[in-house]
Amino acid sequence: MKVVISIDSLKGSLSSIEAAKAIKTGILNVDNNIEVEIMPLADGGEGTVEALVEGMNGKEQTIEVTGPIIEKVNATYGLLEQSNTAIIEMAQASGLPLVPTELRNPLNTTTYGVGEIIKEAINKGYRNFIVGIGGSATNDCGVGMLQALGFEFYDENKNLVGLGGKVLNEIKSIKIDNRLKELDECKFKIACDVTNPLYGKNGAAYIYGPQKGATPEIVKELDQGLINFAEIVKKDLGQDIANIEGVGAAGGLGFAFLAFLNSKLESGIKIILEEINLEDKIKDADFVITGEGRLDNQTAMGKAPIGVAKLAKKYNAKVIAIAGCTTDDAVKCNEEGIDAYFSIVNHAMTIEEAMNKENARKNMISTTEQIFNLIKSMSK
Repeated sequence: MKVVISIDSLKGSLSSIEAAKAIKTGILNVDNNIEVEIMPLADGGEGTVEALVEGMNGKEQTIEVTGPIIEKVNATYGLLEQSNTAIIEMAQASGLPLVPTELRNPLNTTTYGVGEIIKEAINKGYRNFIVGIGGSATNDCGVGMLQALGFEFYDENKNLVGLGGKVLNEIKSIKIDNRLKELDECKFKIACDVTNPLYGKNGAAYIYGPQKGATPEIVKELDQGLINFAEIVKKDLGQDIANIEGVGAAGGLGFAFLAFLNSKLESGIKIILEEINLEDKIKDADFVITGEGRLDNQTAMGKAPIGVAKLAKKYNAKVIAIAGCTTDDAVKCNEEGIDAYFSIVNHAMTIEEAMNKENARKNMISTTEQIFNLIKSMSK
């Protein structure tokens, strides 16, 4: 019997690899003759660097960069030497948790640090990039990132603009001559799982601005800035892409990647599944184990475990999902390829107790043991 484990992290508790190792322990406790293979899993958001680095023998790098409110922060990114790939979570440099609640204002926050990470990786010789753009504190349309890479943005007086979402209305021209020349050799896969256009009622400012600290007045200002910037990009670069799905992601960072860099916006789980070559691993698997912290109706709408399940079903493998908790509407997951799912919480406990790393590990092992006791008894 062959089992492939590809489970997303249980955020705040177990990483993807920690959860998978606990499941493997549970399986082998039942029958150590079972062939078990662990594949990392993430969706392009939090945990992507850790999962791919550990699962694909990469290495992590931590550097000091400009944070969202111009203070220095330490950001970690991953390097996969074999594929010449750098893995970046933009939230490491420009994420909302890096900004104290009382200072959250997307007029002031910048993506400059994201550009600094890219520049650092380029200087190390890397030319392929996987960039997760979830969890941003910003609405600067990626201008900060582009500034760090050498793109120049001028106001009506031919002066360079500053940082933050507030400068979008000031930009009147763009100069690309001094950009980092190595960018022409680079390819970017952008993990983007939203479909928002750049501006308007469904755009970056109106949909995501308020959760980043924007008042209704600030939202209007930011939206006008996005409109202005899109018009300047159209005028100076000939790029008319403001209505393409996903360019509104991360306060317009998706727009910046698509308009200025050699980039593709793709589903995060699609990128990761291709990168780890999961399909090749599960072709001869009998069981595929997946899951995440909370299995619910949102999972069924295309999150990482469903991506795994759909791949497994191409080869008629049985799919089992294991989660920190499950909800009543998680039954939708059965319609999307998950044959059965289980919660690891096996008795009454507080959320804090359930999320405690050691408790979660023990509960993961115990639940897996019972699942495979059943499987073993049925195969006799």
